[in-house]
Parts: sequence; C-alpha cells; structure tokens
Amino acid sequence: MEDLLKRLIATPSFSGEEGQATDILEEWLKRHSLDVKRKGNNLFLRSHIHDGKSILLNAHIDTVRPTSTWTRDPFMPTTEGDRLYGLGSNDDGASLVAMIATFIELQDRYNITLSLTAEEETSGKGGLEFILPELGQFDFCIIGEPTQMRAAISERGLLVIDAEAEGKSGHAARNSGINAIYIALDDICQLRQHEFSRISPTMGKVQLNVTQITAGTAHNIIPDRCSFVIDIRPTEQYTNEEIFNELQTICRSRLKARNLRNHSSATPQHSPLMHAIQAVGIETFSSPTTSNWMRIPFPAIKIGPGDSTRSHMADEYICLSEIEQGIKGYIDIISEINNS
Repeated sequence: MEDLLKRLIATPSFSGEEGQATDILEEWLKRHSLDVKRKGNNLFLRSHIHDGKSILLNAHIDTVRPTSTWTRDPFMPTTEGDRLYGLGSNDDGASLVAMIATFIELQDRYNITLSLTAEEETSGKGGLEFILPELGQFDFCIIGEPTQMRAAISERGLLVIDAEAEGKSGHAARNSGINAIYIALDDICQLRQHEFSRISPTMGKVQLNVTQITAGTAHNIIPDRCSFVIDIRPTEQYTNEEIFNELQTICRSRLKARNLRNHSSATPQHSPLMHAIQAVGIETFSSPTTSNWMRIPFPAIKIGPGDSTRSHMADEYICLSEIEQGIKGYIDIISEINNS
C-alpha cells in the first residue's frame, strides 16, 4: 500500500482533475485481479458475496491545491521514519489505500462495495453523487476521512447564503436616498441575535456567522446596494431549506442560497453501526467538517487513519503505522456488523 500511496502523491489530482490518478488506481486494481468499474473519474468494485448486510466503503481521490507555505515539494513523497510526507497523504490517501486493503481482505467474506470517488473537496456533482444511483442502496456506509480512527457519528452541513439589501442612491451632503448599508446592518443584527430552537443532541445549535460585506462606490454617494455573506453550519435538526426560509422571514435583504445540497448528517442512535463501533471500543465524536457523508441517504459513520488537523496544511503527512491501524479498524467494524 505504501508504494501505491507514493504514486498517488506524485500525481496531481486536484478536484475535477483526477483523471491521471484514477488511471493509476484503475491499472493497479486490475493488475491485482480486481473487477473494477469506472464512471468518469470514479472507480467502484463489488465483493464476491452478494447476500447479508451490504456495506459501502468510500474514500476520495482528489486533493486541494498546495499552499505557498510548503517547505518541501508536495508531489515528492518522502519517508522520514514512520512519516510519509506529501500532498494528499493524510487527506485522503491514507483512508483510500486502507480501504483498498480492507476490501481485498474481506471481499470473499462479506457483501462490500468499494467506491473511490472524485470532486469531494469541491462538493462537485461528478463524484460520489454521480455514481451513487448506479451503486444502489446499502444497509450501511463507512466514509474514509482522517479522524484518528475515531468514529464521527454526526457532521455539520454547510449552507452559504448571499444577501443583498436594496436602498436608493442619493447625495450624502443632502442626506437623501435610502442607505442600503443601514438596511443590511439591521438584518445583520437580527441574524446575530437569532437562535434556532431545535438543538442537536450531538452537535448543539446551528452555527451562523456573517463573514463578508460589500457596499458603496464613493464617499459622497448614499449606497443603493449592500451585499453580505452568511456562513451557516447546520445540524441534522433542520433541512437547509428550513433554515433558509426561517432566515428570510427576519431579513429585509433578499437572500439567495449558493446551493442546498450540503446537508448535515447523523448516525441513527440505534443503528447496528453504533453497536458495532461501541463493541470494538472505538471513540465517537461530532465532526465540524463536511465530507461525502452529505451524499449518503443511508446510515453511515466517518472514520479513517490520519488527523484532520493536518488536512489542507503545508507539509501534510501520514504515519505508516496509522494506515495499518486503519486497516485493522475497518476490518474489525465490518466483521462486528456482520457477526452481530
């Protein structure tokens, strides 16, 4: 697995540009006598067992672009002791190769489908969402992301809203017109004070922040437009549509959601997934970051080798021992699900 991961690190695979990395994976899987299917820049494989509990494994191929603060070549895989440095080593290469190893180990024992998908980092429509109708329904899903092999049993969604306040321009010296900034400020005050009533047992309250504001063309003109951006991190207690509609009722500004697809997720409390991770002694937590989980319409958890704090950071690395622990953890979870 180490050699495969090194090849992937050395191959740029930014979101929407995963073709070459997908080629490498497809060739590697075929060379190991695995019946791999391809759709776009996505790959999927089905185990030899087709009865029993069906489980989907998913990891993503794509990476973000390297930041300017890297002190080493991000595309030159470098091993120093237990650490393997390189872009995508931690997010999401470690989970990807660990899931491949898990699939190879268990394909003759359990009903497993492995999906290696594109465009996760940009929430693109050409990734898991693109192939999921072809994959079908599953009893459970395990999303591979760097979590230190703790199981995320919930994750916040993401809703970004562009707001525009409309006033009427006028001469500042005459104090004429209707100042769109003041309308926007009134709305921002309302948003700052607003609290959503439904509280998630694992994630708490919906989080909301105004993060950008733009207005005005000259110092002596009353602005007739003021735009601002609202960043919202939903919980499973609300759909994105419900949040959007609730906020529009308290704002004079016109709101427009960039998309409503990035919903929050939570593992059902009485799901066999919960029993399985408890039985094998895996710690649980609520994740603040989004993943392909938002595309999954059936019970899931997010878990994988590595550490989320290393993701999207300069000099990203994975410990090779973490990959081995990841393989063992995945095998333990899948075995527990099927044997319980």
